[in-house]
Amino acid sequence: MRHNRAFSLIELVIVVVIVGIIAAIAIPRLSRGAEGAAEAALRGDLAVMRNAIDLYVTEHVGDYPSYGSFQFQMTMFSNTTGGTAASSGGTYIYGPYLRAIPPLPWGDNRGATAIKMPPPDGLGPYGWVYDEATGHITANVDPGEVDSSGAALINY
Repeated sequence: MRHNRAFSLIELVIVVVIVGIIAAIAIPRLSRGAEGAAEAALRGDLAVMRNAIDLYVTEHVGDYPSYGSFQFQMTMFSNTTGGTAASSGGTYIYGPYLRAIPPLPWGDNRGATAIKMPPPDGLGPYGWVYDEATGHITANVDPGEVDSSGAALINY
């Protein structure tokens, strides 16, 4: 007597249904991974930039980086008055605080590194909004954009 060792049609249908259910659960979770990574990158970039600003203020006797020289004061050596130089030496003993201004990892302006003073006049092609009076820096994202927890991204 021969025994047939193949799968029946019912067994194959059951396996396909189970694989479909697993895919329906896993695919949405995997697609949120990129969104979560961008949120984490945004939080991390803001933390690094805010820490750099705090260190600058500490070393420059309470003065915040100026809006017009922000990029230079963060990425080059500076003296006590905020003047910048490409290399250290003489009075240029502070910094650099950042290697480069990080690109915005989220939203319509993703990849932008330019900095704008508040109030932002629309969502132009710049990544960050910096207030030199308070030293506060935020991401230039639409106030309506929210992260996966529902918090507005503009408030980071």
